Amino acid sequence: MSEPAFKEPAFKELAFKAQELDAGDELGGVRSRFVLDDVVYLDGNSLGALPATVPGRVEDVVRRQWGSLRIRSWDESGWWTAPERIGDRIAPLVGAAAGQIVVGDSTSVNVFKALVGAVRLAGGPGSGRDEVVVDATTFPTDGYIAESAARMTGCTLRAVTPAEVPEVLSGRTAAVLLNHVDYRTGRLHDLQSLTAAVHAVGGIAVWDLCHSAGALPVGLDAHGVDLAVGCTYKYLNGGPGSPAYLYVRREHQDRFDSPLPGWTSHADPFGMSPSYAPADGALRGRVGTPDILSMLALEAALEVWDGVSVESVRAKSLALTDFFLECVSAYVDEGRVACVTPLAHAERGSQVALRCEDAGEVMKRLIERGVVGDFRHPDVLRFGFTPLYVGFADVERAARVLAETLVS
Repeated sequence: MSEPAFKEPAFKELAFKAQELDAGDELGGVRSRFVLDDVVYLDGNSLGALPATVPGRVEDVVRRQWGSLRIRSWDESGWWTAPERIGDRIAPLVGAAAGQIVVGDSTSVNVFKALVGAVRLAGGPGSGRDEVVVDATTFPTDGYIAESAARMTGCTLRAVTPAEVPEVLSGRTAAVLLNHVDYRTGRLHDLQSLTAAVHAVGGIAVWDLCHSAGALPVGLDAHGVDLAVGCTYKYLNGGPGSPAYLYVRREHQDRFDSPLPGWTSHADPFGMSPSYAPADGALRGRVGTPDILSMLALEAALEVWDGVSVESVRAKSLALTDFFLECVSAYVDEGRVACVTPLAHAERGSQVALRCEDAGEVMKRLIERGVVGDFRHPDVLRFGFTPLYVGFADVERAARVLAETLVS
């Protein structure tokens, strides 16, 4: 379907603008590091695209490292040290120095480790700190785990919006679990000021970085974050079910008491002692045998970041989302969609969420026409912009197809 005639002037102007923006894009060449087709893929905030180096690396891990070397690969292929080695690779993407991130397990498991560990760091109910605060708008699993962690540690759970967090903090606050970016709306929360507010009352700040790591600067070390978790299959492009990571600030590592003290976090893992003695450093966040196939696929995927700064990614992310909103405003009839993502750059992640009647059906038709985003109940169209492989022509096409879909 061609563009509606009454939109033709805007279409020509914005299509030309997209060409100019793509021509000046310093990250444009990074797109070739991914396996892509002619689909406009705006769902990297759910599952990132496949980096081109991953298939060959996985084949080597399976055929040579596992198939030929077998057990020798724990030493000779570096399997045993993969969790901390890959953690160090992720560290600069979230503003952390080496030695503070360990990769392994799912985000959910790491949220549990971090939150229970945070309550213990704070002293828990025995010290009068008997309250866990959680983001009421969080991804459901974080809420479920926060409720369980509070119950298991003898704390009371208080669920409030991030804006309400400062007013509920007190000397009873043990830990606060917050999302850096809201998964529904794309709202970016103020990690620096909220962390400072938690510290002002003596609490421990835990951040979920699933929708920010790889899309924008985080500044874990600079802003004094205590503990953080994140997935690797969104903006880090690690693949479906790729392992998550746990950040433990260096000053807390000698007191971090994980609720899952597995054998690989033991100070002497091969000593097989019946009593537990934790390893030094972030290794305390390890639990069981590393999931090597997906972990080494992630390590290969992270090579797309060679020579790429998070600051340049953030600049392009804001430019992409600004341009998308400009195109939507020009192409889509007024009142047909409403943006629920903040317009202010300081409050926006790397996605745009549009409220739309029949959003589920609209997204289905968009996907059929080669524009892939996703739908969030009850009425949200969600578009994620991964600057490493999304271009401005993609953005213009997505907005145009959206407009055409809404009038068809």
